[in-house]
Amino acid sequence: MAKKDTKKANIQIQNKRAGHDFALFDHYMAGIVLTGTEIKSIRAGKASLVDTYCFIHHGEVWVKNMYVAQYKEGSYNNHVERRDRKLLLNRKEIRKLESTVKAPGYSIVPTKLFIDENGRAKLDIFTARGKKEYDKRETLKEKEDRRDMARQFKKTY
Repeated sequence: MAKKDTKKANIQIQNKRAGHDFALFDHYMAGIVLTGTEIKSIRAGKASLVDTYCFIHHGEVWVKNMYVAQYKEGSYNNHVERRDRKLLLNRKEIRKLESTVKAPGYSIVPTKLFIDENGRAKLDIFTARGKKEYDKRETLKEKEDRRDMARQFKKTY
């Protein structure tokens, strides 16, 4: 028998504002506790991380305000679109996150939602500190300077 070609769609839903609004520090990869219709919607690419953040409650990390569209084939068992979802991390990682977030100005920001090679939904989260307006301008100027240098380099060769 011939083996079926099972190519999985490369689903990567990103929070593009996170890099602009926050200075990102420590990276963690967390699993998410989902229902059946939620994972089907995520595999279809029907999710968003806009205005999403994480918080710690009773020693557990939760993601708040993550949008996962209702599954169109779902029946009366369909999920709530913006419910709090539990993240799966080790105790050691949770303690480290908890100690970092206690400092003023720090928070936990999700940056990317994706499906791993085993078909599970994963969320990349970072500890982050909000940028001031002048920091954002400085970052944009550095990015523009790098582009200009790359253009100059291409012209000479």
